[in-house]
Amino acid sequence: MPEHIDVEQLLQSMTAELKQQLAERGIDKPMLVGIRSGGVWLAERVRQLLGLEDPIGILDISFYRDDFTRIGLNPKVQPSSLPVVTEDRDIVLIDDVLMSGRTVRAALNELFDYGRPASVLLMTLVDLQARELPIRADIVGKTLNLDTDQQIKLSGPEPLELHIMRR
Repeated sequence: MPEHIDVEQLLQSMTAELKQQLAERGIDKPMLVGIRSGGVWLAERVRQLLGLEDPIGILDISFYRDDFTRIGLNPKVQPSSLPVVTEDRDIVLIDDVLMSGRTVRAALNELFDYGRPASVLLMTLVDLQARELPIRADIVGKTLNLDTDQQIKLSGPEPLELHIMRR
């Protein structure tokens, strides 16, 4: 039986922590950017919880992955979309699962191709603590250590559900 984790409760807590960190940094109008696809779903929900009117940015990091030549192109590649200029903007980069750090590295590379942000704050729903790169999230919903026969899956966007399943 898969274990179910309450995503809405985690997002409420993460958004409260985000509000606090933004206030401490003097940031009143952050640009939310989600990494496709789970990060986009989460970013949209965080935008609603914060009451922000600006649309979220969407990154598809497929072409920025360092294993692109090894694993090939994902057949579901879609264009990235950043609705406003990123130059000198405070960015909240949102992803569903932080594991090796390679997805975040690719997202940062793509973000910087659009312009140099003033700051980037990383928010992730789940941290699996399996780092290959020195990247850490500023806001984490839940830290998990999975067994080798387990996997995690976020489904959405409505409803957002997180499940830990046996393979």
